[in-house]
Amino acid sequence: MTVEITVDGEPVAGTDGQTVAAVLLASGRLSWRTTRSGAPRGVFCGIGACFDCLLTVNGVPDVRACLRRAADGDEIRTQSRADA
Repeated sequence: MTVEITVDGEPVAGTDGQTVAAVLLASGRLSWRTTRSGAPRGVFCGIGACFDCLLTVNGVPDVRACLRRAADGDEIRTQSRADA
């Protein structure tokens, strides 16, 4: 079964059961957040221990993409320090 999410308004397909991070990585996105210095961040630990993969899911900020399973219709927004 597939799921479709939107990332900054762009549709992205994934497989049911994948985390949001897995869907993003499979779509070719290696980073989706930047640090204060502008350095790109994506998945680092992959187990919810760090904060590198934070993004906004359905209006809820600071969701760890490596822990959140993607659900059909999820609206994902990437975050930057300006959002904080």
